[in-house]
Amino acid sequence: MATRCQFENSNDVGVFAKLTNAYCLVALGGAENFYSVFESELSDHIPVIKTSISGTRLVGRMTVGNKNGLLLPNSCSDQELQHIRNCLPDEVVVQRIDERLSALGNCIACNDYCALIHPDIDRETEEIVADVLGVEVFRQAVAGNVLVGSYCAFTNQGGIVHPKTTVEDLDELSSLLQIPLVAGTVNRGADVIGAGLVCNDWAAFCGLDTTSTELSVIESVLKLRDAHPMNIVTSMRASLIDSMA
Repeated sequence: MATRCQFENSNDVGVFAKLTNAYCLVALGGAENFYSVFESELSDHIPVIKTSISGTRLVGRMTVGNKNGLLLPNSCSDQELQHIRNCLPDEVVVQRIDERLSALGNCIACNDYCALIHPDIDRETEEIVADVLGVEVFRQAVAGNVLVGSYCAFTNQGGIVHPKTTVEDLDELSSLLQIPLVAGTVNRGADVIGAGLVCNDWAAFCGLDTTSTELSVIESVLKLRDAHPMNIVTSMRASLIDSMA
């Protein structure tokens, strides 16, 4: 299900939160209301962790992660790193990256299998992304924008990209990622999808201004209508059994 929420009058939910299938990071110091929206939806299944990154609340824009790992900028303090390590499940690898483009969430978009990265990111960083997150990495732009993390949001089920993405680009990205994609908006016409939406395989959170049309597009492409952690496991099991039979 997709839920509308706000961080202290800001609709940019994706700036202040990072959501994956294994954990959720939420910015420190926001209204308890914001945190409780995530907690009520997620805490039965994954840990919801309050933290700051490099002393800022821009948790979603400074970090990138999936169920396998979490990458933090080099400016992240030792205390923050230790706090996050203590709260995350043991199988999630947490690592700091020395990268010039330090707002990792703006420069990298990923799910549990693939990552799109900014064309100018260091070769070394690309290798760390592939290694820690366990993904296949593609250097790509979305609708001519190099900040791939800001202009798209995708899960293992599907994804949304910048509204001005051409059909050819959509097809190319869709075949790279092997998931259905649509061009769309959040927060009543905003094209910065990554800032307005956070999502995983069974939940999504977007800004309060998001219209019901945008919400239904989000829910249908991310396959959230009947999504529930247990349903996903069951359907995966069924497809595994089919493929083994």
